[in-house]
Amino acid sequence: MKKILLIEDDADLFALLKYNLEKEGFQMAGSQTGKGAVELCRRERPDLIILDIMLPDSDGLDICKGIRARPELAHIPVIFLTARASETDRIVGLELGASDYIVKPFFVRELIARIKIQFRQQAQPVRALKAGPLELDRTSCRVTLRGENLSLTATEFRLLEFLMSRPGVVYSREQLLDAVWGQDRAVTDRTVDVYILRLRQKIETDAAAPAFIRSVRGFGYSFNENVAQAAPAVSE
Repeated sequence: MKKILLIEDDADLFALLKYNLEKEGFQMAGSQTGKGAVELCRRERPDLIILDIMLPDSDGLDICKGIRARPELAHIPVIFLTARASETDRIVGLELGASDYIVKPFFVRELIARIKIQFRQQAQPVRALKAGPLELDRTSCRVTLRGENLSLTATEFRLLEFLMSRPGVVYSREQLLDAVWGQDRAVTDRTVDVYILRLRQKIETDAAAPAFIRSVRGFGYSFNENVAQAAPAVSE
């Protein structure tokens, strides 16, 4: 069941949309205020977000920017639902990362149709991630290196999966903590370094000269997108 998070300050419209979307088979969560909206999204991890722009205590455009800035939320489709109807408003909303822009008043059936389009357009997650001799299978939660199974903890697996699925992107330690450990954590930035070292000891030919997980001085870590050339198979 797909979860939709609705942020809309109009109580009547909030209730109307919640009723109709639940009737359509969606699981609903949301708020009638913009305060703490990004944290709510991080906590609920919805499949789609419907967001009003003109909220009494927040700007929906700023909320959208906050969502897009979070690695664990950036992929979630955002549909703006707003009374701002000018061409400029539409362009700004879409350029900030909205997946769709619907102007009030609107037909509920049209909104539902557009939601379904977003879900149809969402690519199915790739089952297996490959980088040279390293392969991660999301279905079986198994990692192999040159055909040999590696023994990873659940946290090591999540960290490797996150980095492998976003090759070339540099993430700070704080971003990795948010994405892999989440909000309910009692760990520090140093924890990331410890887990990166453990992963390197398991997947790298030489942990002191890593080919897969690169350190970016002053920033954080990145998975090498050219790893197929950087990590040749070990000769027997």
